[in-house]
Amino acid sequence: MIETTSTSLKNDTIEASATPKNPQHPMEKNEINNNNDAAKPSTWTVKQTPQDSSFVPTLGVFLFLGWNGILVFLILYTSLVATKTQRSVIIGLSTLSLVLPRGFPGKLGFKAGNWFMFQSAKYFGLKTVLEDENAIDEIKDKAAIFACEPHDIIPYYAFAFNPILKRLPGHHGERNSVLVTSALFMLPFIRHVYTWVRANRVDKTTFLGNLKKGESFCFIPGGVQEVMFMEEADDNEVILYLQKRKGFVKLALETGSPIVPVYCFGVAGSYGHWIPKGDFFNKLGRAIGFL
Repeated sequence: MIETTSTSLKNDTIEASATPKNPQHPMEKNEINNNNDAAKPSTWTVKQTPQDSSFVPTLGVFLFLGWNGILVFLILYTSLVATKTQRSVIIGLSTLSLVLPRGFPGKLGFKAGNWFMFQSAKYFGLKTVLEDENAIDEIKDKAAIFACEPHDIIPYYAFAFNPILKRLPGHHGERNSVLVTSALFMLPFIRHVYTWVRANRVDKTTFLGNLKKGESFCFIPGGVQEVMFMEEADDNEVILYLQKRKGFVKLALETGSPIVPVYCFGVAGSYGHWIPKGDFFNKLGRAIGFL
């Protein structure tokens, strides 16, 4: 199992990250502890990036995750305030973004994506715990499916799997991607940014393609559907939507691919939110590929 933690944007503290089997979880040490044989901490590999929320890391995170807000602003500005010339420029650039290949402008875009990842690791104080790194490293000739939870509003912790951060051993750390909702690749600007940080569509074709090529990936089984139930949860509860999300287990069995469970501590409650309710919004979400 892999665990990740990140500093909450809302509370400025790291949520409890202890596992039930070991109350003295060494999450605060960038080392391997060999003192508790009962809990097998000798197999834990902990890596942490010191938190830095200064201007440069903040800018990197804004350019990585801030495009949702930027698009909302552009829509409102274009509709209510923009002059005819400004409206033409905004619509023209948005259209151009949808026409250009997702990976445009090639190496320069991926270089920017690597920079986003480094700055995000600093801003969130990324910490990863591999409970048995050797077990992952021993998966030599096939892909591994890293099944992550929870989703929450924005599962920003998934960037921990980006190869540039070198958090996984062997070929899993060298060739890894994050599979996300296909709807993100239909949005201008966002489609490029997520491609630069090595994200791809979470559909059956991509899923099987990666497994056949032996390229590991991570994804969130509960997906955006978990967000729709967040209003029903208490403050001390985390929503996981897994009961009807077992298709990936079938694909893993068919291809002989191991599943590695991943849980992120500290992501719950990071963002304030309002969730629209009703069948209309559920149907709309499914129609555009978000659910």
